Amino acid sequence: MNFLSNKQGFLGIDNKFNVKEKAIVVPFGLEKTVSYGGGTKNGPREIIQASHQVELYDEELNCEPYKKIGIKTLKPFKIDKNINKALNKMSKINEDILNKKIFPLTLGGEHSITPGCIAPFAKKYKKLCLLHFDAHADLRESYNGEKFSHASAIRRCLDYNNVKVVSFGIRNLSQGEMKYYKDNRNRIEIFWSKDKKRWDLNELKKFFNGKNVYITFDVDGFDSSIMPATGTPEPGGLFWDDVLPIIKKVCQMGNIVGADINELAPIKNFNSYNFLVAKLAYKILSYTFEFKN
Repeated sequence: MNFLSNKQGFLGIDNKFNVKEKAIVVPFGLEKTVSYGGGTKNGPREIIQASHQVELYDEELNCEPYKKIGIKTLKPFKIDKNINKALNKMSKINEDILNKKIFPLTLGGEHSITPGCIAPFAKKYKKLCLLHFDAHADLRESYNGEKFSHASAIRRCLDYNNVKVVSFGIRNLSQGEMKYYKDNRNRIEIFWSKDKKRWDLNELKKFFNGKNVYITFDVDGFDSSIMPATGTPEPGGLFWDDVLPIIKKVCQMGNIVGADINELAPIKNFNSYNFLVAKLAYKILSYTFEFKN
């Protein structure tokens, strides 16, 4: 594997810092099936650049988590224009990382990357639970004739019979998706955005306690007022303080095995959106390794 230098990579850590990596950041700017706003191919680059402005000390955890973790960032590489080949490439990358017993955090790119990301995890673990943040259910069988569309990401993940999903922030889905959800309630749990004031996070225990968990975070799960830099922004969404307690609680009770963050479509000269995603990525890594057994 070819890595960026510490200074060029995620968080822009001093090149003199040397610790055996426990996490690898994978920039995978796949943009093939976007159906509204474009630009997700630039997401990984802008997230990594913004991460150089993230404070390394975490006041909540009272430490500089990167020192415990050890983070390397893969050098950007060419992504095949054929989506099937691209997803196979993504799967192979995560398989190689997993075989090294290292934690992969993939930066998309559109949400269609996730079925490729989880493939080696679905193969390795008898049962896998997805913690899914999104405005959209992504349960369509296909969209615009493409079954690997970003609008079908979670449906493709559920093609693995050992995968279940718990979704947060959903507020947009088709009638067909609603039927699929109702027909598969034994595998899909949705915490609707409209009900967030009534969410009981104690319920998470029955879904995640002692389970192998993969986190997939579509940034349009955030409310469009704080995250307009995405292909399909939606009002009525989640805020920073809605999201962090969920991630923290799941990290405390489950075994987080991998993660991806996707659908950032950077807007020129509006760096705060890129920074939000960079800080989210650091928080996911920080919580994961703070509470890892």
